[in-house]
Formats: sequence, C-alpha cells, structure tokens
Amino acid sequence: MDNRRKKKMTFFTIGLMFLLSGVEYAVILPTIWRYLQTLEAAPYFLGLTLSAFSFSGLLSGPLFGHLSDRTGTTKKIILFADMFEIAGNFMYFMGYSKWLLLSSRLVAGIGTGAGSTIFGFLTRVTAPGDRATVFAAVMACRQAGLLIGPACNIFLRLCDFNLGPFVVNKYTAPGLFMCLMWILLQLVVVFMYWDLPSLERGKAKESSVSHSGEEEENQKGLVEEDDGSDEEKPLMASQELAGSYGSVVQSKTPGSHNPAAASNAALNHISPPLSPVPPEPHEPSSPYNNVSMSRGGFEWQLTEFIIGVFLQVLGLPFVAVAQVSLFSKVTSEKTQGFSQGVRRSVGGLATILGPLWAGGLTDNMYIMMGVMMALLVLLTMMLAFSYDRMLAPATEEAEDSSEVCG
Repeated sequence: MDNRRKKKMTFFTIGLMFLLSGVEYAVILPTIWRYLQTLEAAPYFLGLTLSAFSFSGLLSGPLFGHLSDRTGTTKKIILFADMFEIAGNFMYFMGYSKWLLLSSRLVAGIGTGAGSTIFGFLTRVTAPGDRATVFAAVMACRQAGLLIGPACNIFLRLCDFNLGPFVVNKYTAPGLFMCLMWILLQLVVVFMYWDLPSLERGKAKESSVSHSGEEEENQKGLVEEDDGSDEEKPLMASQELAGSYGSVVQSKTPGSHNPAAASNAALNHISPPLSPVPPEPHEPSSPYNNVSMSRGGFEWQLTEFIIGVFLQVLGLPFVAVAQVSLFSKVTSEKTQGFSQGVRRSVGGLATILGPLWAGGLTDNMYIMMGVMMALLVLLTMMLAFSYDRMLAPATEEAEDSSEVCG
C-alpha cells in the first residue's frame, strides 16, 4: 500500500476518533443528571462527575504526549487510551451506585489524553502551510459529533430490556452504546492507522548538509537569543480563556428540564449546556434567571443574550484553530506531544475553573463579564507585542541533526 493511501486512511481514523469524542459528550450529557438522581446523588455530584472527566484528561494528556515523544509511535498509545474509554463507558452502563458513575467518567477521561498524542502526530506529518487546515478538519469532526450525539438519544431513550444481570434503559443505554462504538474504533485503528514518517526531520537533515558553518552559527545565535518560551504564554492564555469562557456560558445555560427550555432551544444549539439542573423556586434572582424564565416583555433580553453569546462563540473556532496551529510551529517537534498535552491540559483546567468562577458571581453579571472582557483585552495586547518574536525552532533541529551526521 502506497504512503498516500495510508495517509488518507490514517487521517480518516483520526477524524472518526474525534467524531466519537464529540458524540460521547453529547449523548451522555442530556441524561446524566436524571441518572444520578435515580442513584440518590446530591446535586453537587453532577459537578463532580462532569469535572472528573476533564480532570483525568488534564493529567493524562501530557503523560501520553511525553510517551509519544519518547517512543516516536502513536498507534499503541491510542489503542491503550481507547481501553480506558471502553472501560469507563462500560462502568457507566453498569451504574450500580453514584460512586461507580463518578469513577466511570474519571476512567473515561483518561482516554481523552490520546488527543495530545494525535496533535503531536499531525504536527510531525503535515507541512506548516497545511497544518491549520488539518487541525480545523479534526476539530470540525468533534463539533459534528456534538451535533450528532443528541440525535442518538432518540432511539436510545426507547431502550427498556435486560442484558443478563444489567438493566438497559434510557439512562444506561448511552454507556453501552459508546462502549460498543469505542470497541469498533479499536478495530479501525488496528487496520487503518499507521505511524507515518515525520516530514520535518527529513527536511532538517537536507538543510543541514547544504548550510555552511557560518550560517549555522548565525542561526544558533538567533535561537539562543529568543527561545520562544515567553512568547508561548499568550497562546496558553488564549487556550485557557477560550475554555473558561465556554464553560462559564455553558454553566449558565438553562437545561432541558427547565419550564422555559423551549424558548431557549436556539441558545442550546449555540452552546451545549453543561448543567441541566433547573433553578429552584427559591433561588435568588439574577440576570441569567431573568433570561431563562423570560416571558412577555422580557423576550428582548433573551434575544440580546442569544446574539451576544452567538457573536462570542462565533470567534472561538477561529481562535482555537489558530492558536493550536501557531503553538505547533513555535514549539519543538521533539516535544510536540508533551507540548500539545500541556496546551490541552490548560484548556481542561479552564473548563473546571470556569463553572466555579461563574457560580460565585451569579448575582454580579457585570463583574463576571467585565473581568472576562479585561482578560480578552490583556490577551490581545500580549499577543500583539509578542507575535513578531515568535520563531519556529526548525533551525535548532537542523543543528542537532547536523551534529549527529558529523
């Protein structure tokens, strides 16, 4: 089989993997709160269960990325990570207790660490000019999964039978469904995924032969003058701020069980809700409660809120693709997996801290949004001043390869 066909099949497998990650998030989210209620879980357990998934992914991402950098392979790591997805979703399907449900999301979250390995792999096998397009396609696959996932509940909610000692109903069926999907993905990875050779390494070796010693010294001095460590901070900040804003908005979005859920359907399509818990009748009023319970003369507030969220979320895909692509170009190829793992961990940390930040300021919307705007302005200034100093470490890799050849 030629390399071009291997590359297409490998990219298809990667897209399918991110598609399933989006489906898993969207297919479990609508019923997880009711599922916890059947297990007599307290309301705070919903936040713990959702945060557990991000927390384990936060820790496993840099670890899997470091392993891929050390071994130079990704296929075995992906197969290993998918085993955690299979085990976690099967535990979710069992659902004997609320603690088992919490542990299931914690185990399944470990499997998301393979994402850093994949981003590092894509960085090594794609040219810098094509990298943004490839990253955008991969991220689009996950967004497609977020759209497909809720539709799967149309038939999953009809499940009502026993499978041996296990009960299959509308709450446990999503876990069984995703367990089967990840098992099928394992077979796809085994037969349709290859560890493709790196492109940059070959280019670095060729350039090391053609460059003279004087040019190498000049390049070395340039690299030593600016190693790019400070210039990576705006990119990390953009990752955290984007994830934090998304989780803040999602934590404030009314859930599907809210009496005004029908009037907020458009908002749920823009930003999938993280918290499907309806507000209590005795809950203190806040601007968000006015939005979620809008009736009669308050429709304009709902419209204003939807437009504002839409404009904000509209910019997130451009920021996400640009910062991932740029981050891959200013970090070394040798540590690309670990670097991408750290980047994804920063985003995972933001999705954990975002709801905490929003939950503490439910009665101070202007303070919450004002701080977010101030952070956006600060991030824009940091990126503007440091963008010209961002240098690709390709010269450093070329020098290392020339030393090996010498």
